[in-house]
Amino acid sequence: MTVGDIFTPAIIVPGLGGSEPQHWQSHFERSLPVATRISGVDWERPSLLEWTDALLRALDRQPDSVLIAHSLGCALIAHAAVRYPHLPAAGAMLVAPADIDASPAIPEWLGSFAGVPRRPLPFPSIVIASTNDPYMTANRARTFAAAWGAQLINLGTCGHINVASGFGHWPEGQRILRDFAARISSSRTLPSNSFTLQPQRT
Repeated sequence: MTVGDIFTPAIIVPGLGGSEPQHWQSHFERSLPVATRISGVDWERPSLLEWTDALLRALDRQPDSVLIAHSLGCALIAHAAVRYPHLPAAGAMLVAPADIDASPAIPEWLGSFAGVPRRPLPFPSIVIASTNDPYMTANRARTFAAAWGAQLINLGTCGHINVASGFGHWPEGQRILRDFAARISSSRTLPSNSFTLQPQRT
């Protein structure tokens, strides 16, 4: 079986720079029967507001999707889930989250993403991390996974889980996504037809 057997819709949420054609996210997008990615953003100069709007547009077009995020895209989902606690996502696969608040490798101009929320996500989630990611230590990955109420999968010494660290087709990731989508399909309830997105008041 491949991700082509997954019929749950999916939205690809890349990190800084987007995901090049060789990136595992791009392979997933091409292989999944129902998949799109957030669009209309500046991948090189990210803005939390701009990226959040793009995520909401993607979910408006394709609600009840599994969000497949990498790096900065994981921080985006955490922020969006706090501002929009009824975000109509079926679940989130959060790969190699970027630690905006603590990693010295994160450039200062990503400051709009700072203060990454550590609250339970309102949908099922998994965090996939490595022990030598320059953008998130293993201990911090455990902290975030616990705070988000996410299952943690530690891949070992795999860098930032990107093209540079050898992740292209990524068969193990496809297996993880298949299992995760199957769990969601077996446990979720039907979404409300009357749902509307309203930001949480602070």
